Amino acid sequence: MSNQIAIVTGGSRGIGRGIATALGREGFNVVVNYNSAASAAEEVKAEIETLGAKAHIVQADISKTGDRQKLVDETLKAFGKIDILVNNAGVAPNVRADVLEATEESFDRLVNINLKGPYFLTQLVSKQMAQQKSGKIVNITSISAYTAHTNRGDYGISKAGLAMMTQVFAARMAEFGVNVYEIRPGVIATDMTGGVKEKYDDLIFNKDLTPIKRWGTPDDVARAVIAIAKDYLPFSTGEVLNVDGGFHFRRL
Repeated sequence: MSNQIAIVTGGSRGIGRGIATALGREGFNVVVNYNSAASAAEEVKAEIETLGAKAHIVQADISKTGDRQKLVDETLKAFGKIDILVNNAGVAPNVRADVLEATEESFDRLVNINLKGPYFLTQLVSKQMAQQKSGKIVNITSISAYTAHTNRGDYGISKAGLAMMTQVFAARMAEFGVNVYEIRPGVIATDMTGGVKEKYDDLIFNKDLTPIKRWGTPDDVARAVIAIAKDYLPFSTGEVLNVDGGFHFRRL
């Protein structure tokens, strides 16, 4: 797999870092996209190269048109093709506001980064993959895509839109041999969830939130990406892979 090229957006921290390093461990060459965490991106690059793969870092704010084009252009300049796109970059609201009080500014920020950015980046990459007649696209969403949070409605709406985006591109790109997948993480231990650790510790270990009674890790999500990247699911597209400890199914 050493000739396979993967882009991981938001690849300098959290789930994205776990995915980028796991791909490197499996021999994929990785373009690590970051927005502001330059030193962390350099660390990821160094780790991937220590594993024997090639890595290239690109600063780009995927909510911006020019930056999305820059990410694609620099990837093609460095490696000549794109085999895998992992749309991982995303943000949570700065303030968890009740939907009756939430601001338009917060909504615009989350939709621009979490949905519009991946949508139009995927459009750019899909055109390249259509020329290649090969490729895989992976969208990292969240259980918030279908779980109502009245104090962060903008986040859930952005992730629900990304879930539909998976199906739209899966339908469009199948004729070019490009499969599209959604990975839907549950409660994952990252800096994003650090502020609610006590809450989820109680829900997981005391209140039966999930059948598998532990926090998820970035490596759990990365393993699902690796299964897709290594073509273990060739007859699946538009598929949702739940990585959530069993949160998604109903129980009595």
